[in-house]
Amino acid sequence: MTIRLSGGLKRVSQLKPTTERWSTRIGVILAVTGSAVGLGNFLRFPGQAAQNGGGLFMIPYLVAFLIVGIPLAWSEWSLGRHGGTRGHNSAPGIFRGVLRKPKGAYVGMLGTVMPVLIYTYYVIVEALCLYYAWHYLTGTLMGFGDDVSAVGEFFAQSLGLTDHGALFAPGQGQFLGFVALCFFINFFLIYRGLSRGIERFCAFAMPLLVICAFIVLGRVLTLQPLPDTPDQNLLAGLGFMWNPAQEDGSIWRTLSDVDIWLAATGQIFFSLSVGFGLILTYSSYLKKDDDVALSSLTSVSGNGFCEVVLGGMIALPAAFIFLGPVFLSDPDNIGTFSLGFVTLPNVFNQMPGGAFFGFLFFFLLFLAAVTSSLSMLQPSIALLEEGLGITRKPSVAILGFITLMGTLFIAYFSAGATALDTVDFWMANFFIFIFATLQTLVFGWVIGPKRGYEELSAGAEIRVPRAIMFVIRYISPLFLITVFVLWCKNSLPGRWEAIMNPPPGEPPVVLMSLGFILIVITFFAFVIAGANQRWKDPATEERS
Repeated sequence: MTIRLSGGLKRVSQLKPTTERWSTRIGVILAVTGSAVGLGNFLRFPGQAAQNGGGLFMIPYLVAFLIVGIPLAWSEWSLGRHGGTRGHNSAPGIFRGVLRKPKGAYVGMLGTVMPVLIYTYYVIVEALCLYYAWHYLTGTLMGFGDDVSAVGEFFAQSLGLTDHGALFAPGQGQFLGFVALCFFINFFLIYRGLSRGIERFCAFAMPLLVICAFIVLGRVLTLQPLPDTPDQNLLAGLGFMWNPAQEDGSIWRTLSDVDIWLAATGQIFFSLSVGFGLILTYSSYLKKDDDVALSSLTSVSGNGFCEVVLGGMIALPAAFIFLGPVFLSDPDNIGTFSLGFVTLPNVFNQMPGGAFFGFLFFFLLFLAAVTSSLSMLQPSIALLEEGLGITRKPSVAILGFITLMGTLFIAYFSAGATALDTVDFWMANFFIFIFATLQTLVFGWVIGPKRGYEELSAGAEIRVPRAIMFVIRYISPLFLITVFVLWCKNSLPGRWEAIMNPPPGEPPVVLMSLGFILIVITFFAFVIAGANQRWKDPATEERS
């Protein structure tokens, strides 16, 4: 039964299982893999590896992958499918049902808030990838040659890093045009729905992305050293990336450094998209007996391949050959932004055929970014549709307004990327640890090992070892809590200093960014409060 509201929004009188479904199994795998494969794979991972011991970084990375990445992926896929069969596609609805209390919906609120706020700045970086691809196609970037400072100035001007409001000054409209184009692409696809929008785009974009990556990788693997630096060859570059041996032989001393474990765990979150609430929503559109065990393992494996094999072997060996180990030993040169938008363009500018391969590389980054940003929008769409009982058109309009305000705020307060950095820190670093830990505890202790294993094994096309429930119940949360406490000890004092002591004469951008975050949280808290009024009793729902 439906009724028509005065504002023209269609509201559904009671919650029913969703009619939206993935049309194919490969479609959901490609969509989830696409949500994970992004800038973190091709830019952040190589930089993290180089800053943390090269090949030695792979040891804590693999440990985190096994005891956090795979267990969290399995628990998220299972929780999502469990909620979807009971009519919930949003993290608040899923947690409300599992915890059997209306207040449980607020536990899942971060699974909606984080993706929305991350999208507000991610779409700007997405536009920057397309902007660079365009300027390689037109030859602008190739004109800088091997002048690193010129490329750095182009990057700073593109993002308006010198002054607040720089992007809105006369003559700066071109980049904002690319941001608007990316905004339109995302919301056009999200408006088309799950199978006609997200699934269809990912089915096209993911294979194309991998093909582009293989072409660029093939070029990197055939690079010859420069005549003046014969020791900076391909094998030495691969060794710089993967060799676990340290020059001073201090393998155990390096592994005892907590920072390398923090970096590895943070990279797992970035690369697998676990802990954000994205997979919860995507897997909620599965049927009751659809496989989640093999599908989730296939997804995380595909992401790992893109990250370790493609991302790792494209960026750093090429930079090593043309720029050398001294240049790459400076952390300022291999951060996510500096590696991708300053260092690598300098490499392509010195490479034979650099214009073509530069275009191809940034175009594949753009495709990877779109598949990720789409996944950031769907959780909020799901909450607005099921929580307020409205159709897709008004839910897309509401979300479009919220994210547009956030993107304009971050684009305007662009000096030093302070607004972007603040939102990124709290959403993609701080709260993700909290939400990932909550998910693990809910699956391991509320659903419990018996029901959890049954849920994971339902329709499974592989046999999942029972020991995984011990890992999810004890090892994963203990590891996450330990890493989070140590990370807070290292990171929060500096953030508190930035909040309390803004630069003199500058607007309090950090405080304003936190205010915007609070406004978005408050909005979704009101949405959840309204949703709780129309969702049926969670205890009855969970037994049904």
